[in-house]
Amino acid sequence: MSQVPSSTPSPGYGAVFAIAEFRAVFAAHLLSLLGVMVSELALTVLVYDLTGSPLLSALTFALGLLPYLVGGTLFAGVADRYPARRVLVVCDLLCAACVAVMLVPATPVAGLLALRCLIAAIAPVFTGTRMAALTDILGDGDLYVLGRSLLRIVSQSAMLIGFGAGGVLLTVLSPRGAITVTVVTFLCSAALLRLGTRDRPARTGGESGGTLLKESLSGARLVLGDRRIRALMLLLWLPAMFVVAPEALAAPYADAIGASPAALGLLFCAMAVGHIGAELFVGAALSPRNRSRIVLPVAAVGLLPLLVYAIRPGLPLALAALALAGAGAAYVIGLDQWFVDAVPQELRGRAMTLLTAGLMTVQGLGMALAGLAAEFFPVHQVVAGSGIIGTVCALLLVVEVRRTAPGRVSDTEGRDGADRHVTSR
Repeated sequence: MSQVPSSTPSPGYGAVFAIAEFRAVFAAHLLSLLGVMVSELALTVLVYDLTGSPLLSALTFALGLLPYLVGGTLFAGVADRYPARRVLVVCDLLCAACVAVMLVPATPVAGLLALRCLIAAIAPVFTGTRMAALTDILGDGDLYVLGRSLLRIVSQSAMLIGFGAGGVLLTVLSPRGAITVTVVTFLCSAALLRLGTRDRPARTGGESGGTLLKESLSGARLVLGDRRIRALMLLLWLPAMFVVAPEALAAPYADAIGASPAALGLLFCAMAVGHIGAELFVGAALSPRNRSRIVLPVAAVGLLPLLVYAIRPGLPLALAALALAGAGAAYVIGLDQWFVDAVPQELRGRAMTLLTAGLMTVQGLGMALAGLAAEFFPVHQVVAGSGIIGTVCALLLVVEVRRTAPGRVSDTEGRDGADRHVTSR
């Protein structure tokens, strides 16, 4: 059995907002997200205006995902080596500087794409550091889980609002004018984090005496070498890799069933709506114990709604399936608690940076693989196949997570060569 938390009722989202430092982090997160969404849309339009190339325009979006793995692996040591507030503020300022250079008319297209890559490489360091800092601000119990949940809800909501806001801005501003908004949001985020959070010491302070690259790679080795942490991380990654298939193929599927452009918008939004609704319900209505109890069952069946695509459903049934698949992500709330319990404090920054980098990378890979498969098979079969393969992977991971539960660690240590000592308390 997996570790089950106390049955004490959840303090609720209100208790998280009562903490001033979290309010500053939340506001900074919201500003950054909206700014990034606007800049992604505006930069894509700008690159297309400058080159007339659909390939380069699409590549602008792809470059928002591809460098995550590089940044999250090579620079993860930053999250534990330096004070969290300093890392967060410097990351925001570096991103603001990159966007400011994009505004210079003389910046070539290659330069725009390179700057896009740099921002994407910084992003996992920022996100991982913030995730680890939340354990300092909120503790590593239920308040942390609810705080992470709120940030995820904002991320999903920003997908619904940010691109719409960007589209509106582009009707009244030039692409570079819209990108200017991102500079402001990054600077405001830096100010909120600098003035609204406490300055805490670094987790390691470079105590090992190694280089940043060595610390980053060593952290990745320790995190991935621990059987329990590895299983939890994969349970966060792999379902996310397969669930993106219907979103990646929404446009061709809408065309296949003769849906209108408005219907295409609904296909893009349905999964996010399901995710937000389920996350709010699980976070507000369930106790920590019950959240823990639903992790493995929901993870095991969360992708099954995608099997509806096997019958090439019409719009209403497809929307229902997507909303249910989005709701399946609610297992992550309980899994957050398991993950933070499994990772020792001195590794949290690096572990969470790697978690973020891997999540974005596998989602990008999932989209690419879905698109590739759709070149050879009908779109509805590709989505249904993603549901089947993803469910099989999830079931295998559920078994592994059960085997590595804290009460059964002694049963597995002898068979596993991982560094189990890393997670000792």
